[in-house]
Amino acid sequence: MDDMDGTGDMGDSKARLLPWSSPEGKPCFVLGDGSGYVSRLADEIEAAQLGLAAERIAEARRVLEGRRWTPGELHLLAVELTEALIEVLRVAESRGARLAAAGDADGDGPRLPAEAFG
Repeated sequence: MDDMDGTGDMGDSKARLLPWSSPEGKPCFVLGDGSGYVSRLADEIEAAQLGLAAERIAEARRVLEGRRWTPGELHLLAVELTEALIEVLRVAESRGARLAAAGDADGDGPRLPAEAFG
């Protein structure tokens, strides 16, 4: 894959960042219009990752609101929330790249810098 700038632009095809990495920890991409098997599988995995992140947030709230936790519980909570945040960040990067690519195609994409959002 020769996507040096990370935008997903591969000539006429668009590359999508997938929600998994190679065995070496490198990002994986798929080329296409988003309707193929790998894209649909990626959609399902992203939905599952976002759902799991929501569950972990609810669990974190429950643990922290109880104000009775052990150091081990807090450590596990931090590990699980970190994993969820990594997954959600990857989903956001993938979806953001696709939004930017779609916006570039019609000239009506988002134009505000990231700093404008807080």
